[in-house]
Amino acid sequence: MQFWFVSRGGELGIFDDEALTLDKLETINPVTAIAMKQMDTSNKSQLENQLAIEGGVPVRRTLLPYGKQLIDDEDRKAVDSVLRGDWLTTGPHVKAFEDAITDFTGAKHGVAVSTGTAALHAALHSVDIAPGDEVIVPAISFVATSNCVLYMGAKPVFADLQKEALNISPEEIQKKITPRTRAIVAVDFAGHPCDHDAIRAIAKQHSLTVVSDAAHSLGATYKGRNVGVLQDLTALSFHPVKHITTGEGGMVLSDDIEIDKRLRSFRHHGIDLDFHKRNHGQTWQYDVVTLGFNYRIPDINCALGTAQMQKLPGWLKRRREIAAAYAKALSDLDTIDVPTEQSGCESAWHLYVVRLNLDRLTVGRKEFFAALRAENIGVNVHYIPIPWMSYYHSLGYRPGDWPVAEAEYERMISLPIFPAMTDQDVDDVVAAVKKVSNAYRSRTNP
Repeated sequence: MQFWFVSRGGELGIFDDEALTLDKLETINPVTAIAMKQMDTSNKSQLENQLAIEGGVPVRRTLLPYGKQLIDDEDRKAVDSVLRGDWLTTGPHVKAFEDAITDFTGAKHGVAVSTGTAALHAALHSVDIAPGDEVIVPAISFVATSNCVLYMGAKPVFADLQKEALNISPEEIQKKITPRTRAIVAVDFAGHPCDHDAIRAIAKQHSLTVVSDAAHSLGATYKGRNVGVLQDLTALSFHPVKHITTGEGGMVLSDDIEIDKRLRSFRHHGIDLDFHKRNHGQTWQYDVVTLGFNYRIPDINCALGTAQMQKLPGWLKRRREIAAAYAKALSDLDTIDVPTEQSGCESAWHLYVVRLNLDRLTVGRKEFFAALRAENIGVNVHYIPIPWMSYYHSLGYRPGDWPVAEAEYERMISLPIFPAMTDQDVDDVVAAVKKVSNAYRSRTNP
């Protein structure tokens, strides 16, 4: 006969009947031991198969987040070298980081700023978006995509998505163009490039600027070309869950020297000369030529970013390995649809967004999400449609105008994907998805 116990951490333990003395029992913390009962080995399997949210054993003992930075000793040494040097901000590491990004993407110019949001704001400012203008953006993205249009006093016009990759639809962009339209912000959702050629053709036809919001897609390719050289400007983000991190940070890429100059002024209060140029010229004179912001990024951040860039190719490879493992393991499930790459595109796999087939489940997304969280899989949802947000409701936007985005949002769940994930982490995610899918699968479907 055997005694099984389940700890609060979800660990299943066993003691032989003869060996279970009072002293050994004292080693089981009575606070963390939430269940102990006599059972045979077959009952162990039942406990493991039961959903954790219903009292079963979680697939994992600890929570696996959906995304996470990876910092090693080389990164720490790079930051430490800045702290021991003369420049903490606006120093040589900023340019070194800009050069590392432009070398990787092939863009001619890169201007590093304090956040990805700052990059979008700076990009729109550099092309003179103004009050009364309209800028077309996707209905689903992180809210910064449309907030930056509002920062310029312009109006975000939300376009619906293509169902396949959940990117902005060129056909829907065409429908949204008016005499007031000045620009398009094209988001590479989850790291998958949108249909850049089609969007570029529409922009050329109507004399519009295209800003590529590539916060998710550093390292992705479209028809053999790198993200970063596909549109007039490209905005990047270096938030900790992105492909590399600077803690917080962003960058605007372009091939236009005049745009580059405007961006550099904008990030530095609108001043026409930076400190280095004034110092070289031995003058205190400067002028403010536009209403700029303090969007400077410190050398500390940039040193971290430059060190991270050395690992980016390997990290992209690992993300693609994880995505491939998920696809292989989960494609046969009829309860979910796994993401796929469109022809000519290589995703950077910032997110791995599966979509539930709710007609084959006995529960909704909310319950499926909660069950995976109970298994210690840190799933998330990216993103709530921006027009549904309370602030945008106050601006007059209402649900119902973006049928693809709104319907697909109800099905979305993001699975963990980041380079530090081990093969066991991947197996845990797969096991949890299968466990929850099997428990909630509708038995009335074949």
